[in-house]
Amino acid sequence: MRLQDLQELDVNDIESWPVPFKIFAAIVVASLILFAGYWLDIKNQITDYQQVQRHEKDLRQSYLIKKKLSLDLPVYQKQMQTMKKTFAVMLRQLPDKTEIPELLIDITQAGLGRGLYFELFKPGEKRLFDFYAVAPITIKVRGTYHQLANFVSDLAALPRIVTVGNLDINPLKGTSKKLLMTAEIRTYHYLDTNDLGKTAGSTNNNNRRSRG
Repeated sequence: MRLQDLQELDVNDIESWPVPFKIFAAIVVASLILFAGYWLDIKNQITDYQQVQRHEKDLRQSYLIKKKLSLDLPVYQKQMQTMKKTFAVMLRQLPDKTEIPELLIDITQAGLGRGLYFELFKPGEKRLFDFYAVAPITIKVRGTYHQLANFVSDLAALPRIVTVGNLDINPLKGTSKKLLMTAEIRTYHYLDTNDLGKTAGSTNNNNRRSRG
C-alpha cells in the first residue's frame, strides 16, 4: 500500500477501491464505531454495573448480618429471660424501707452470735440512687480472727444484700488474740415515693448548678 495509491482513491466511488483498501477502510470505520460506542454508552453502562455490584455486595452483607441476628434471636431472648429472672432475684434481696430496722438487728445478732463485742455501731447518712438507697453503717468490733471471719461470712449469707467495705483490722494492745475491726457495712433498700421525689429534686438542683 503506497501513499500515491491512497491519494488516487475516489471517496465518492468506494466500489472502485481495491479490495485491500476496502478491508482497511472497513476496519477503521468499525474501530471508530466501537470506540464511539464504548465512550458514549458502554463506559456508562460499565460504571452503572459496577455501582450495582457494590450495592449488591452491601445488600448481601446486610442480609447476612440480619440473617445471623434472626438466627441468634432465640438465644438472645433466652438470655434476656435469664437476666430478668436474675434481676428479679436481686430485687427481692433489696428490703423495703420498713424492713431496714429488722436487717440492722440481724447484723447485730450475727456479730453477737459469733461472740464479738461492738464498740461502735453508727448508721451513716443514706445515699440515694435511681431506684434504691444505700444505708452505710460504721462499726468497730472486737474479737478473734476466726470470730471476725465468721461474722463477715454470716453477713454474706444473709437473705438480703449486705456488703462490707473499708476494712481495717488491727491487734488490740495487751492481747495476742483479740483484734479490732473497723468497717463500713452497706445495706440497701427500695426507694419509696418520698425518696424518689428527693432524688428527682437533687438531680434537678445539680442540673441547675451545672447550667449556672
